[in-house]
Amino acid sequence: MNELDSLKFSNRFAELPEDLFHKQNWTPFDKPKLIHFNEDLAKQLGFPKNLDPEDLVPYVNGNKSFKNSSPLAMAYAGHQFGSWVPQLGDGRGILLGQLQTKDGLMDLHIKGAGKTPYSRFGDGRAVLRSTIREYLCGEAMHYLNIPSSRSLIMIGSDEPVFRETTEFGAMMVRVAKTHVRFGHFEYFSHNNKSEFIPILLDHVIENYFPILKDSQDSYTDLFEMIVNSTAKLIAKWQAFGFAHGVMNTDNMSILGETFDFGPFGFLDEYDPGFICNHSDHGGRYAFNNQPSIGLWNCHALAAALKDYIEIERTKSIINNYEQVFYDELTALFRKKLGLEKNEADDLKLVEELLSWMQKNKMDYTNTFRSLSKNEDNLFKDKEGETWQQKYLHRLSKEKTSPLKRQEIMEKANPKFILRNYLAQEAIQDAEASDFTKLNNLLEVLKKPFEENSVFEDFAKESPDWGKKLEISCSS
Repeated sequence: MNELDSLKFSNRFAELPEDLFHKQNWTPFDKPKLIHFNEDLAKQLGFPKNLDPEDLVPYVNGNKSFKNSSPLAMAYAGHQFGSWVPQLGDGRGILLGQLQTKDGLMDLHIKGAGKTPYSRFGDGRAVLRSTIREYLCGEAMHYLNIPSSRSLIMIGSDEPVFRETTEFGAMMVRVAKTHVRFGHFEYFSHNNKSEFIPILLDHVIENYFPILKDSQDSYTDLFEMIVNSTAKLIAKWQAFGFAHGVMNTDNMSILGETFDFGPFGFLDEYDPGFICNHSDHGGRYAFNNQPSIGLWNCHALAAALKDYIEIERTKSIINNYEQVFYDELTALFRKKLGLEKNEADDLKLVEELLSWMQKNKMDYTNTFRSLSKNEDNLFKDKEGETWQQKYLHRLSKEKTSPLKRQEIMEKANPKFILRNYLAQEAIQDAEASDFTKLNNLLEVLKKPFEENSVFEDFAKESPDWGKKLEISCSS
């Protein structure tokens, strides 16, 4: 018996009414080739030990099938850049099903699978460039302790795919707790299919929030948990300098996971107005707009659920979003500054530091890391020295030892992040079939808070060309 046949797949989404999806297989590549296999994630998912990843390739490519996987493309809609689009759906993705793990159900989803009924005018493929970026960023986020989808395996091909230039097709298996998005509920609400909303709400509660099954107001309770997890997720993005780039409602997970990576970017120099998506001409999804867009998206979800959630309580939940966000953000920044006590002006202290960083075009990640190391040469101007004195005064109110404080800060301020130029260099080499940089970068991103003298260069500020990379949605 093939070891992979022993995996206990299910697809609980496939048991729902067929208005929610389209059952289908996907389009294989003629000559698939293994690019990378995520051994750590495979272990977590319960894949056989000592699995030869080459044996997994035909299953990912669509030449073989997992028992009980029941592949399907999901139907959903969403607001894209604030404008309503009535049908989006899995235009290039196939939900294989779920595996039960010690951390709960985990979805396995093929991305780059070819055409589905939701592909519109697209070819349903993904390219190696975007697949590598998503693979890298899922790992980067996970090891920064930011909830995120990840990738199990990536395969490439010789199949030409036409974007701005001719590229090559690739697929990956995306792993997430769920692929249910805000846009699923919007799809039914806006398309006169609202009778399916309670069916999907019950599915979500049954599989992901069983604690709510006996609640007197389970749908409103669920909405509150979605809003709060969204606020906390975006606070983590802000604390680590991550810009998503395309916060459309169809890219928002109902479980508060970072989801659907496109033209993302981590801050180089601290610039609150940073726009990582060169298609975002109005800056709707600029770095400093992310918290308010998260709230906007929660409003859109509330509108879709309006007939099933208690209105007055919903208003209160929405109004509390900002408090949840700032509580989480302040807690994260206290750790970044090595503070354990709560003082009223702590966020103001952070804001003054960020203002100084912006004026001096300081690298966001490296400045906080230098602060962790208590480097004396960080503040060289009068404004910086003034802030440093305020910081030292604030530290005088703490009982934590300097050694303990440094330990707290080093666990909150990464040495290594996924800088765009590092991803770009890994992509360029991979397109020439050299995966050394890709493999090295993945290893470094697994331990972002630890010193690593072998890969010290990965922590350097981005070169000028690397700060000016334009990343598009095309993938």
